Amino acid sequence: MARSGLTRRTLAGMLWMGYGKAAFAILQLVVLGVLARLVTPAEFGVVSAALVVIGVSAIVSQLGLGPAIVQRPQLESRHLDTAFTASLILGLSLGALIWVTAPLAADFLHLDGVTPVLRALAWVFPLNGLGTVSSSLLSRELRFSWLANLDVITYGIGYGVVGIVTALLGWGVWALVAGQVGQSLVRAAILLWKNPPSPRLTIDRAAWRDLVYFGGGFTIAKLANYVALYGDNVVTGRFLGAEALGFYGRAYSLMSAPAYAFGSVLDAVLFPAMARVQDDAARLAAAYRRGVALIAIVVLAPSATIILLAPEVIRVMLGERWTAVIVPFQILGLGMLFRTSYKMSDSIARSTGVVYRRAWRQILYAALVVVAAWIGQRWGVAGVAWGALAALTVNFFLMAELSLDVSAITWQEFWEAHRPAVLLTLCSFPVVYAATALVRGLEFPALLVILTVGLLQLVVCVGLIRQFPKSFLGRDGQWMLETLQGYIRKRSPAIPLAASEGRAHS
Repeated sequence: MARSGLTRRTLAGMLWMGYGKAAFAILQLVVLGVLARLVTPAEFGVVSAALVVIGVSAIVSQLGLGPAIVQRPQLESRHLDTAFTASLILGLSLGALIWVTAPLAADFLHLDGVTPVLRALAWVFPLNGLGTVSSSLLSRELRFSWLANLDVITYGIGYGVVGIVTALLGWGVWALVAGQVGQSLVRAAILLWKNPPSPRLTIDRAAWRDLVYFGGGFTIAKLANYVALYGDNVVTGRFLGAEALGFYGRAYSLMSAPAYAFGSVLDAVLFPAMARVQDDAARLAAAYRRGVALIAIVVLAPSATIILLAPEVIRVMLGERWTAVIVPFQILGLGMLFRTSYKMSDSIARSTGVVYRRAWRQILYAALVVVAAWIGQRWGVAGVAWGALAALTVNFFLMAELSLDVSAITWQEFWEAHRPAVLLTLCSFPVVYAATALVRGLEFPALLVILTVGLLQLVVCVGLIRQFPKSFLGRDGQWMLETLQGYIRKRSPAIPLAASEGRAHS
């Protein structure tokens, strides 16, 4: 019964987080499309550079206290009081530090106008510190419906309302700043309303040690991973300029948005769920194998189509003046599966507490990204993209090796989990390629090309899966489909009843 209950809650969490990430991705793409027509590439580049500094500092400002609350087997009130007090103090301290050192960061980035942007964004740190404990408790308690709606609402108000309105008023770069600060302010307010903190501001030494051991390893890995995610952006801005960074940043954002969203759904749900069964090796192994199989099925075939349709995607999403984004977008798209799949490796590593083994791999990944991007910048934005792809490939195998060791899965089982997705891609892509050539030859509008080819791929893939489920889903895919169908039937008992009555009357 306990296993069944956790499975149902995990499935419900995936559905809720899937809805949230899908809604967030659609909203983000719409908002990005609007802002791209109101804000110049150079202004995007300035904010992108500032957000690199803000993002790195944000990781340090929390010291992994939130994930430590989620992962910790036994949690007491002293841990919560300590985490809230420490998060608030660290947030205020980092905000003040960024305010003081903003000119130094601007000099390092070699970009004009970054200093005032950094000082304005410094307010994000204390705001995020206020909501750390509340957000972590929602995750620990598997309250995924709240978390899913929270991201959509805060982004919609922050960037969708504040950002677009101020951009229409001609604020330029400050419209993007207003959107970021507005999002953080709304998020903090909602989280404090949902889980009000204790009025006591105190730090218990024993509780601090309990949290900071896990949090320290988590922070090291997170910091290294952040350098890996944005190191290529820093190299691009420093050596190629703000406009090149604007092009590369948009290519990276558009490519990573769907992959990151789907990987984040699994990570957000499976990390707290696997933390509850971290001592059960068999269940961990099954969860990891099924997770990577699902990621491959969902990501591999669509990523091939997205690469093929890159000219139309860029034209629809960003407009004609962003054609320089097409090539780096296609290059980065080759690693979409790797970027999504290593989220599963992160989840199982954190849920089992092997954060320091994860940390050195992320440090190596960060170094590879920076070095490869520095080498690649000699060939422009496309060269940076190739460097980032090479580093990502190495990281995928490093994290897979860690996950297989923790879960006691063999490499043969790992590759077998990917086989159905590879077959599905190889069988569906020729049809997609021929259809793309046909509609382009007929000079369909770009949006109609995307919709036509996307719908065709969906029909072909669903047809292949229905006819040959063993080949194109595999045992893990079939298990997940059957489990999901059983969950839906239990949640909607009237549906099969109505169907059976219809058969009886016929």
